[in-house]
Amino acid sequence: MTTTVTAKGQVTIPKPVRDLLGIAPGSQVDFRRAAAGSVVLVRADEKRPASRFAKLRGHAGKGLSTEAIMTLTRDEA
Repeated sequence: MTTTVTAKGQVTIPKPVRDLLGIAPGSQVDFRRAAAGSVVLVRADEKRPASRFAKLRGHAGKGLSTEAIMTLTRDEA
């Protein structure tokens, strides 16, 4: 993604990057120099966007025992 630097030295962070990092108005960002010489944009505040897998985490709840699941997967029912 390419963006243009304004006369004041400002750039617009592309929306996909803002969404990925969870950057909203008022968020603080930091520019860090990587070992290879490139510059990396990271969130400076401690807020991190929720993982896209966060809503999938958890457990299946009470239900079948391990034995019952193994029986079903082995088609021994």
